[in-house]
Amino acid sequence: MSTHLLIGASSGIGQKLAEQLATSGQQVYATYYKNKVDSVTKLIDYHYLNVLDETISLDFLPDSLDGLIYCPGSINLKPFDRIKPADFAQDFALQVLGAIKIIQAVLPRLKKAENPSIVLFSTVAVQTGFSYHTQVATSKGAIEGLTKALAAEFAPKIRVNCIALSLTDTPLAAPLINTDQKRDANAQRHPLKKIGMPDDIAHMAEFLLSQKAGWITGQIFHVDGGMSTLKV
Repeated sequence: MSTHLLIGASSGIGQKLAEQLATSGQQVYATYYKNKVDSVTKLIDYHYLNVLDETISLDFLPDSLDGLIYCPGSINLKPFDRIKPADFAQDFALQVLGAIKIIQAVLPRLKKAENPSIVLFSTVAVQTGFSYHTQVATSKGAIEGLTKALAAEFAPKIRVNCIALSLTDTPLAAPLINTDQKRDANAQRHPLKKIGMPDDIAHMAEFLLSQKAGWITGQIFHVDGGMSTLKV
């Protein structure tokens, strides 16, 4: 039975992935921050964690860890001239420094596993420029760089990959799709004419954690309805 640490598993993609892993018989140590979750299975063990705290405790983890998934993120869309440097720093602290802090904390546990894997998350906006996306694209651009650098440094022991998604139906994206008009307009921007669902992203993450992806590392996978590569 594989054992995973899933940071940010109280809603959206993180919660869906935790459920999928548990359904397949894998042990998940999941964290929440604002939304406390009561697990319906012993295979999902929830713990409170604020990745922005100066010191964090992961004493609840076993000695060996097969997978790490870091989900915390934000979507702040504003014109560049209305974003303060402190806003960029706050995003960076959550999405990049938080990931670094967790990876460094669990690295000894990952090294003890036979085929460990790390999965991070980015956005289609890094490689495909969109107006008002400078704040999120800056932090997620750093995540993509971190993915490739860590994949090189950790090879051949630990695989590191990243999923770059487009708009997905999660609580984080709710303000962008909270009316039928907004939902349809955003769906039409994608070649597949629909927005993503948590399952779409969770399935890819589960694959990357598994040995079916055992020869894949250092990659940025665009799960984005065709947004990053197609014009139709």
